[in-house]
Amino acid sequence: MWPGFHRLVFRLQCWMSQVDGQDIVEYALVISLIALLITVSNRAVANVVSTAFSNLATQFSATV
Repeated sequence: MWPGFHRLVFRLQCWMSQVDGQDIVEYALVISLIALLITVSNRAVANVVSTAFSNLATQFSATV
């Protein structure tokens, strides 16, 4: 083996054992879940609003 191999393996083990990146991944997952929920709820609200305006348009056209 070459001389720096053990030092490289030790550094890789230290780097892999750090949990600092875990927080970032958890935050990214939470943010993506929130974004997904907002997108889904916006589509549901858009359908409700669209239906309400269609009903209003139907009522106005029936009275005119």
